[in-house]
Amino acid sequence: MNKMRLTQDGIRDKKPWEEKGYVLPHFDREEMIKKTKEAPFWVHFGAGNIFRAFQAAAVQKLLNDGVIDRGIIVVEGFDYEIIEKMYRPHDDLSILVTLKADGSVDKTIVGSIAESCILDSENDKEYSRLKEIFGGDSLQLATFTITEKGYSLTDGKGVRLKNVAEDMENGPEKPSSYIGKVASLLYERYKNGRKPIAMVSTDNCSHNGDKLYGAVNAFAVEWVKNGKADKGFEEYINDESCVSFPWSMIDKITPRPDPAVEMLLEKDDIEGLANVITSRKTYVAPFVNAEECEYLVIEDKFPNKRPPLEKAGFIFTDKETVDKVEKMKVCTCLNPLHTALAVFGCLLGYTRISDEMKDEDLKKLVMEIGYREGLPVVTDPGVLNPREFIDTVVNVRIPNPFMPDTPQRIATDTSQKLPIRYGETIKNYLQTGRDIKELKLIPLVFAGWFRYLMAIDDEGKLYELSPDPMIETVKPYISGIRLCESTEKEAGDAIDELLGNASLFGTDLKKAGLADTVKGYFAELIKGKGAVRSTLHKYVG
Repeated sequence: MNKMRLTQDGIRDKKPWEEKGYVLPHFDREEMIKKTKEAPFWVHFGAGNIFRAFQAAAVQKLLNDGVIDRGIIVVEGFDYEIIEKMYRPHDDLSILVTLKADGSVDKTIVGSIAESCILDSENDKEYSRLKEIFGGDSLQLATFTITEKGYSLTDGKGVRLKNVAEDMENGPEKPSSYIGKVASLLYERYKNGRKPIAMVSTDNCSHNGDKLYGAVNAFAVEWVKNGKADKGFEEYINDESCVSFPWSMIDKITPRPDPAVEMLLEKDDIEGLANVITSRKTYVAPFVNAEECEYLVIEDKFPNKRPPLEKAGFIFTDKETVDKVEKMKVCTCLNPLHTALAVFGCLLGYTRISDEMKDEDLKKLVMEIGYREGLPVVTDPGVLNPREFIDTVVNVRIPNPFMPDTPQRIATDTSQKLPIRYGETIKNYLQTGRDIKELKLIPLVFAGWFRYLMAIDDEGKLYELSPDPMIETVKPYISGIRLCESTEKEAGDAIDELLGNASLFGTDLKKAGLADTVKGYFAELIKGKGAVRSTLHKYVG
């Protein structure tokens, strides 16, 4: 029997795919590609799993329903091999495997991507195509999933990154930094008649639109100041009737491609399913495994109009409501729970988030952080109910045994997450006059993070820390701490300076009155093997 191939030719014969439960595109894909290339309306930066599982799938729904007749164009600017080794060999098709909590699986061939591009200013063919797209009247929006650090123009010490500084000095012709290239494409749009566009960050970070605006505007300011761009470019970026930077809140868990899912698909006789690990250590496969739940709430600010994405389930509202939804999710109802499970999951030797929810201590930890410490200071945004949201998180989403998410993945960039995921709750307690001492377990997560940075689990075994831009800055503070050996005073002294760092925790923990609590927990967590478990059990019981 011939194996099925995930290519445009490979899906022409629909019968073998449909017999094995795959849902294929219900539209003329070749016609869609033709129309999209002629008049692009949506470009997305960031070719990772969340894009394929969410934005691309949403466009497919609208295409299937006949709401739109054009697809989406994806652009990769960090790891070009994702496009070269995965997208193009499969004609920009992918398989979306939706893993439901009841154990059922939906398999969908996503064919809504009309074109894949590489954001490389040194590649004239690729970059000319992007300039052409950005110069056209039809382009309505550019969306982003490039992670929070993708918008950063400085290193962990606040020093401007070398390629950013060089791009700001040299101008928009051939920038090498990610946002420098994005800004140069906007400059192309400006030169072609100040054409309007919405620049929509859909990254999982607070006030994401402001982060994108701040980064792009920094380039506009420097280029104008250096005489590398027209003065009008800065005005264009700051004119919301021309360029908008809406806020958004996105939520959908899309872990790294899982071997069990790969095996499931291989039983269907599909060839070429193996992961590709690029030279930049990106894991990418022809399929994406994702949960069923998804939310995308966007500030409705689109100067060149927009497609009817509400018909794909997107929620459009005002900035204030997006802010409330984002704080509800990022600061209380999901992200803080995930980070707590990531830190303690690594320390306790877990490799699946769902398995952690079978651990009574860890389940109590997230329930207490969510319901008792966080929920009392959350404002109901109206479009989503906080208690119902957190109920779904703790009862359906995180415990889903079919979701192959890991604490090690979620522990990535923890230093960037702590100030938002917990700092806002602390600030709310201080601002509303609540007793800060009511916060018992958020400080335990901070202490757990310091213990995690020692890279020794609760059984005394070494493990590899997940990538984090602040590791080399923070780790030296605790490098002298030893399990069983360091005293309570030594433990407290080691982290004392860090506890006053508001950029790490969202607020100065010394001034907030939580520093001593964190120090005490940390001292208990380093007492020896089993100390993480005993300390956790002591305080969540």
